[in-house]
Amino acid sequence: MTTIGTDGNPLRVALLGSGPTAFYAAEHLFKQVGLNVQVDMFDKIPTPFGLVRGGVAPDHPKIKTVTKAYTQMAADARFRFFGNVKFGGHLQLADLKEHYHMIFFATGAQTDRKMGIPGEDLHNSHPATEFVAWYNGHPEYRDLKFDLTQERAAVVGIGNVAIDVARILVRTEAELRQTDIADYALAALAKSNVKEVYLLGRRGPAQAAFTPPEIKEVGEMEDADVVVRPDEVELDDLSKEAVAASADRSVIKNVETLQGYALRQPGGKSKKLSIRFLVSPLELIGDASGKVVKMRLVKNVLTKSESGSLNAKATDQFEEIPVGLVFRSVGYRGVPLPGVPFNDRWGVINNEKGRVLDLESKQPVTGLYTGGWIKRGPSGVIGTNKPDALETVNCMLEDLAAGRVLQPAQPDAASAEKLIRARQPKVFTFADWLKLDALELANGQKQGRPRLKFTSVDEMWAALGRK
Repeated sequence: MTTIGTDGNPLRVALLGSGPTAFYAAEHLFKQVGLNVQVDMFDKIPTPFGLVRGGVAPDHPKIKTVTKAYTQMAADARFRFFGNVKFGGHLQLADLKEHYHMIFFATGAQTDRKMGIPGEDLHNSHPATEFVAWYNGHPEYRDLKFDLTQERAAVVGIGNVAIDVARILVRTEAELRQTDIADYALAALAKSNVKEVYLLGRRGPAQAAFTPPEIKEVGEMEDADVVVRPDEVELDDLSKEAVAASADRSVIKNVETLQGYALRQPGGKSKKLSIRFLVSPLELIGDASGKVVKMRLVKNVLTKSESGSLNAKATDQFEEIPVGLVFRSVGYRGVPLPGVPFNDRWGVINNEKGRVLDLESKQPVTGLYTGGWIKRGPSGVIGTNKPDALETVNCMLEDLAAGRVLQPAQPDAASAEKLIRARQPKVFTFADWLKLDALELANGQKQGRPRLKFTSVDEMWAALGRK
């Protein structure tokens, strides 16, 4: 048989997921001199780019320009995109093994971790990821409802996703209209009654996970004052020690910005973002109808663990805040995929450096690989996925050289496409996406907005002139 990876027998790779990690993996594979490789990328929704389209805040357009590079990668003749194709639905693992030498899972961390407190499942208590997907126009979340008649909301967590949610809740209609936020979300938020949002962190300002641009940005909103308690941003001795020993300038910038907010006088704006530190939710309290009306908090102090990390320790000081809407953003975890070994404790595919490992033998599963958040957990920014993908691809190349690959019965590209289209007639190609992209931009221009997103599969299919 002809060597795999040559002109007569191209290396066939399936990429599950179409976010940054998947595109960086494709890029690394295409850069290999002398390797004939064909990459088929799959996504369960019609549009590519994963969280760059569906997770990055709509008021952060510069971050989304990275998709220009991904579009250039997709123009490679060795690349195909199959959107609206679900793994575990339209295609099973056995199907992929019939058509590909290697299978790469880059499906992200799709669910929120729970807070684990009483009342968490009351009405108007939500995972932050659902709200983010809703306002970004994700087809699977567009029909969700959020009770924006409430005057006070709490966002539990102190990372970039949490601060994005808090910021979107207090932006003005005029500010949001300048973005590509979903049109239905714009309409709902324009009528929102939310006047105050609490952003709650269990540790101190030096442990905040948001970036300096994110915290600086909230101080420049049109109609929302930022309120910070001076005592909660005054560093304790342990934090001072940690900051002094850290080479991370962003920590110092965050603390300086927050301490600056603590000295500000309210500007008389109609909305308020209250950023709190060293507090943890203990309970969500509901009314007779089962809706959240209050949150019980405990005050924390920082303690140092044996490993040197600073942890929050509850005190005997408690308080209650009135809130009618709660979003939790306390960590994310991946979703198990049918037939793929999953480490339930860590919420990731069981792997070592991207090679999927069998749960019992701890040995690599031939032909299966992973990358991104489903590989390492929810950490890092978009650029972090580039070295992550490279690490996995290097393992793939080592295995290819050693002959450790799957032996598909039908490795030709035509056979794979025939199966895919038989299982899912409403497949979206990358050419289809380029047409949708052009239409979204044109429709947005008509309304003076950067983009007007299609948010349902049927809408997208019809826009392509198909029945």
